[in-house]
Amino acid sequence: MKILDYMDRKAILTDLASADKKGVIDELAEPIAELSQLDHREIVRVLIERERLGSTGIGGGIAIPHGKISGLESLVLGFGLSGKGVNFEALDSKPTHIFFLLLSPDNSTGLHLRILARISKLLKEESFKAKLLGAKNPDDVIETIREVDEDF
Repeated sequence: MKILDYMDRKAILTDLASADKKGVIDELAEPIAELSQLDHREIVRVLIERERLGSTGIGGGIAIPHGKISGLESLVLGFGLSGKGVNFEALDSKPTHIFFLLLSPDNSTGLHLRILARISKLLKEESFKAKLLGAKNPDDVIETIREVDEDF
């Protein structure tokens, strides 16, 4: 099982236009809604509800908005990149540039937590973060992830 097993090229946005948390979540949810055939508003509602429990902006320019949603058949991942950075209410209060969006079915707690842990671990590697920040298109993101994406 690899991160790229759950990420579709169409869900990789390398030039986020939004300037705030709600806008970024809305923007990242759009391709996920299309790919999963779920209601866009429901995806946004689930993610915003999770944010109310505490920001998923973990600091270091990274956020991993995530949630569980009924009707989803399997875990899905999206990715977003903001060159200018977004106030995502991160733990370190600094702008967020790298976003991994994770949605999983209601009943997949184990996989959900393993993917979250894997992404968090990878993002602690400064060289990995730097390559993601330099990505110009979805293919760059895929190649960067592929270089470190091993079975877990």
